[in-house]
Amino acid sequence: MLSFLKPFRKMLSLDPPHPVLLKNREQFIDFKQGAPLSDYTFVVCDTELTGLNKRKDEIISIGAVRIVNLQIELDQTFHRYIRPTNINPNEATLIHRITPEELKKADSAQDVLPEFIEFCDNSLIVGHFVGLDMHFLNKTSRQVLGGTLSNPGIDTMRLARRFKDSGRTDHYGHHDQASSYTLDALAKEFNLPVFKPHDALEDALQTAYLFLYLLKKFRDGGINSLKELYQAGRIRS
Repeated sequence: MLSFLKPFRKMLSLDPPHPVLLKNREQFIDFKQGAPLSDYTFVVCDTELTGLNKRKDEIISIGAVRIVNLQIELDQTFHRYIRPTNINPNEATLIHRITPEELKKADSAQDVLPEFIEFCDNSLIVGHFVGLDMHFLNKTSRQVLGGTLSNPGIDTMRLARRFKDSGRTDHYGHHDQASSYTLDALAKEFNLPVFKPHDALEDALQTAYLFLYLLKKFRDGGINSLKELYQAGRIRS
């Protein structure tokens, strides 16, 4: 094929998706939400980005940890840097403490993303404001693998909002609108272990502890299945 035609084939989705995406898609064809929460495996992930421009910016790091039987598996983690198109340092990369030298040595998204998708396997993907992570993961996956991930997502920010809205009011009966829903603020509010911010794996671990804390609260309230959790949190699957 003439090389100049390749970008157009990707834009028109004329090339078949990468085999890892085909396998990923097959795993969720008959996905059911009615099982107890303890029956599901979760991968809690975080992405570090060159910035928040959804059209221009790129992923530079992915961190993830697996939850099995509602327990964090510290021996099952994923943490990789990704070499972006533009490796010049900017405010975002300085915040993440990732140097241009580290990014120059990092593997490309085409190499890292299949490994991450295999790590996710048939798990649900959990993240704090997970829609942002999934946007960049799916954008990158379309560009380098020819398709998007099929794993359903759960947003701990939405869960936290639902939990606090359902049980926390001031003495006049009004909801506390001043609450912060940042990851570090929620960790401190709920007395959770505190990890180093702006590191993909550390943020994934922070989110995992928050997720399990919120799950316990919802389960104490009689929510036991994934379907009930989605309905309680009004979370889009």
